[in-house]
Amino acid sequence: MNIPKRIREVSKLTGDFLLRSGKRSNVYFDKYRFESDPVLLKAIAEAMAPLIPAGTEVLGGLEMGGIPIVTMLSQVTGLPAAFIRKEAKEYGTCQYAEGAELKGKKIVLIEDVVSSGGAITDAVEKLRKDGVPVDLTLCVIDRETGGKENLAAINVELKGLYTFSQIESAE
Repeated sequence: MNIPKRIREVSKLTGDFLLRSGKRSNVYFDKYRFESDPVLLKAIAEAMAPLIPAGTEVLGGLEMGGIPIVTMLSQVTGLPAAFIRKEAKEYGTCQYAEGAELKGKKIVLIEDVVSSGGAITDAVEKLRKDGVPVDLTLCVIDRETGGKENLAAINVELKGLYTFSQIESAE
C-alpha cells in the first residue's frame, strides 16, 4: 500500500479551515478519516513502529486524534498505552493521563497531525510538572508549519512519519 497516497485520497479536504494554531489553511487533512479506516490505520502503525526508540516503555496518545494511533501502535509493538487528556476529568479519578502508569517510565508521545505543536506543548508541560520526562513525539503528518521548531524550543524532538509535502506529492 502506498500509505501517503492513501492518506491523501481518504482525508484531504480543500476549502477554508481554521487550524488549532489559529492560522487558516485551504488544505485540511481530516485525520479521523484515516484513523477510522482499519486497514490504513494498521499500515500507518506498522510504518511508525520503527520510529519508536529502543527502551521506550509507554506510548502516550494525545486526545483525541492520537488515541486511535497509540492504540494501534500498542497492538503492533506490544508496548502499553496511556491516553493523555487536554484537561483532567472532573469525576472518577480526576486524572489527565489514563491507562499505563507514566511515573518513572520512558515515554514517547503520539499525535496524528502537527501544525504548531501547541497541543503537544500543553501535554509536555503537564507531564514534566508531574516528573514525567518527555523528549520525543511521533506524528503521522508534520504539516511543516513550525511545530518541529516550536517543540525543539522546549527540548522535544518531533519525528513525522510523513510531511505535508510528502503527502501532497505522493504518486
